[in-house]
Amino acid sequence: MCGIVGIVGTSEVAPALYDALTMLQHRGQDAAGIATLDGSQIKLHKASGLVRDVFQPANMVDLTGHVGIGHARYPTAGMDDSSEAQPFYVNSPYGIALGHNGNLINTEKLTQELFDSDRRHLNTKSDSELLLNVLAHELQNQNPANLRPEHIFSAVDTVYRRCDGAYSAVALICGHGLLGFRDPHGIRPMVIGFRESEAGTEYALASESVALDVLGFSLMRDVAPGESVFISLNGELHTHVSPNRHDLSPCIFEFVYFARPDSLLDDISVYKARLRMGQALARKILQERPDHDIDVVIPVPDTSRTAALPLAYDLDVKYREGFIKNRYIGRTFIMPGQKLRKKSVRQKLNAIDLEFKNKNVLIVDDSIVRGTTSRKIIQMARDAGANKVYFASAAPPVRYPNIYGIDMPAPDELIASGRNEKEIEKELGADWLIYQDLADLIEACREGNERILQFDTSCFSGEYITGVDDGYLDKIKLQRSDQAKAERRIENSVQLAS
Repeated sequence: MCGIVGIVGTSEVAPALYDALTMLQHRGQDAAGIATLDGSQIKLHKASGLVRDVFQPANMVDLTGHVGIGHARYPTAGMDDSSEAQPFYVNSPYGIALGHNGNLINTEKLTQELFDSDRRHLNTKSDSELLLNVLAHELQNQNPANLRPEHIFSAVDTVYRRCDGAYSAVALICGHGLLGFRDPHGIRPMVIGFRESEAGTEYALASESVALDVLGFSLMRDVAPGESVFISLNGELHTHVSPNRHDLSPCIFEFVYFARPDSLLDDISVYKARLRMGQALARKILQERPDHDIDVVIPVPDTSRTAALPLAYDLDVKYREGFIKNRYIGRTFIMPGQKLRKKSVRQKLNAIDLEFKNKNVLIVDDSIVRGTTSRKIIQMARDAGANKVYFASAAPPVRYPNIYGIDMPAPDELIASGRNEKEIEKELGADWLIYQDLADLIEACREGNERILQFDTSCFSGEYITGVDDGYLDKIKLQRSDQAKAERRIENSVQLAS
């Protein structure tokens, strides 16, 4: 999962791109980058780290121009190092810089095609560099003396035919403007907004509406599945929907965990969707245990708070903040290595003993992935004096890998893989485990936009919107295990040392 933003402004855009990336920092903390277009030259700075660390005043001064893109990286494919920080750049044709959120699932085929037919060289194993080179090749095939929006849209339509998976992307085309496009299923989000200035209308594309809010842009709408948007250097907006588009099928895990609650995605308020998740959980608890003995509901900060509040209200029990979060620790389920992950849970959360002592506590979290964090939290509640510890997940059991841009681990590292709920309950050490039903989760999100006929629920259902080739999930398993990631880090360290 990554955060992307692109702006065509009437003044220097680097400060606005920086502000937008800080609002999208939750989508990726591995690396950050900004590319601006100044005349016929692309100015680029990127590095590993948080936005505030990557961009110092000296870097910002060099990022001149009224058009630019930004990227906050969370690695899903390739290596976890600065060589794969985005945006990526190619000099032919025109000069193109691209930032990408999502994951391609036919990378082996594309890599071979780029080498054999397109005659293009790749410097990394990143699927984002693949996407950039496919786009560059298709733009080059247009071969116009005067590149116009219809040529760009034709190139993107061919990208849709060649590239399978999830992708929302923003790209700078030297001498022409800003391009944004969303995959034919609309799995990954993208919104478009505008702002009026004395010099004219400014446009912005972003992963989430909160990035527009901080800049004072008004939300126009979501970019549709299979839609490409081109904004010229003089601020002319052009749009095109590909004949290759499918029905909108957004990733439901965006609403469970990744997106900020103050965002609107595909006309759905993330905040209200999470409220409805809590209400659905309360109905399930009251149905299964109408005579429950829950004394207090305590959320795991921060994403589960929104669901925990209506849950406590509908159960008619107290809501309390029992865990204090250290805000300088990153999200634990994407941390490398099980040992580091276990250590970080204790660094990240501390229990307030008074809220647990001699009480039957219902702890609410947004989801359970590996189970490492949940197990530690349950033990922390017991150490704080809880009488009984119940645990509720606002999402169904995560049993399958997400292949569309969320780096969920190999299936055998998912606690729900191959286990029923009673077995998971025992593994976690909970007195009672309650999962959201998938149908209720879908309804909680769809109520915000009933035009959506389906969501990508693959990590819960094992049903992949794009379909998958035979053997693909086995390859994902080999790439995403903790052991495989550790081996890549060692390999990378050796390369850097040499």
